[in-house]
Amino acid sequence: MPPTENLTPLDKAMAKVCELCPVCLHARYHQKGLVYDFVNKIEEDVCPFCRAYERVHGKKAHERR
Repeated sequence: MPPTENLTPLDKAMAKVCELCPVCLHARYHQKGLVYDFVNKIEEDVCPFCRAYERVHGKKAHERR
């Protein structure tokens, strides 16, 4: 999914939280394990920061950049 054209400053701020989140950082770096599975399961349904990350970057929170 490509980044959305009409992003709000709130979307960008929330995506920044996900970029700096230690759990999401671990999942993006290691690409396996319990933390990766956790982020993979919660990102779409529970975490608003992970959803904002996807809107801004066009990638899931657990995917490498």
